[in-house]
Amino acid sequence: MNLKKPKFWDYKKPNICAYLLLPLACMLSIISFLKSKSKIKIKKKKIKTICIGNIYIGGTGKTSLSIKINEIFNKLKIKSCFIKKFYKNQIDEQKILKSRGKIFLSSKRIDAINQAESENYEFAILDDGLQDHSIHHNLSFVCFNNINWIGNGLTIPAGPLRENINNLKKYQNIFLNGNLENLENLKLQILKINPKINIHIGKYVPLNLDEFDNNNKYLVFSGIGNHQTFVSMLRENGLNISKDVEFPDHYTYTVFDINKILNQANDLDCKIITTEKDYFRLEDNKIDAIKFIKSELQIIDETKLINTLLK
Repeated sequence: MNLKKPKFWDYKKPNICAYLLLPLACMLSIISFLKSKSKIKIKKKKIKTICIGNIYIGGTGKTSLSIKINEIFNKLKIKSCFIKKFYKNQIDEQKILKSRGKIFLSSKRIDAINQAESENYEFAILDDGLQDHSIHHNLSFVCFNNINWIGNGLTIPAGPLRENINNLKKYQNIFLNGNLENLENLKLQILKINPKINIHIGKYVPLNLDEFDNNNKYLVFSGIGNHQTFVSMLRENGLNISKDVEFPDHYTYTVFDINKILNQANDLDCKIITTEKDYFRLEDNKIDAIKFIKSELQIIDETKLINTLLK
């Protein structure tokens, strides 16, 4: 079942609901800390692992960054692959990664890494898994979305964070993904926690804008973790968005959902746009009236990223 994030998670300050859940959040944080100390890290000698993870739950651009890093390795003639833990409700991300390179899937990430190593891959790019303490990461990136940032700043279930934000002290690299919103303010907050951390910047860029007419009106829908960033990207590129409809992350669309979207678009005299991820989830409900925007993450300073990867 797909659950939508509580709205209070992304308030700028905690509200009464967040404070009521704070004791439970503290207890879960303690349990998570004890688990992390009880697991033995497994050091891989041959294949190097790069973890693209997050602290804020969902919608931080992990998959987009994973794809971009794999493209960089391909240009450098370095044999790399994707590693992803298998979740039945994340078939969309698995399909996208598969269309961009070699992917190894398993219910345990370490098994997928072992398989990649047996096939002589030099680098394994983990899409998620920052909190998987059974794996030694040679390099890790903590991803954030510029708009969502850390929400109300509290950990699950009082807020959207998997770890306390002060844990940035133990990481070396951060990626801020979005449309360059609020950058300087976020940098100041991050450097206040960890002055030595490397801050990398990514901007979403649409690749097939020529398929869309700026003179048309559009209804936009998506079931991704960063819906507002997607809408912001479209508006920034001149598309006239009359209405946007947000579904829970990794949402499975029904015939009723699609018909409702079609009817709303018809009433508003709009064309319909969704994301590539959502289009993969439409399955048999794909119809000509629904088009998708294909986008990629543009690295603002790619040389800096390459140097970090090859260090």
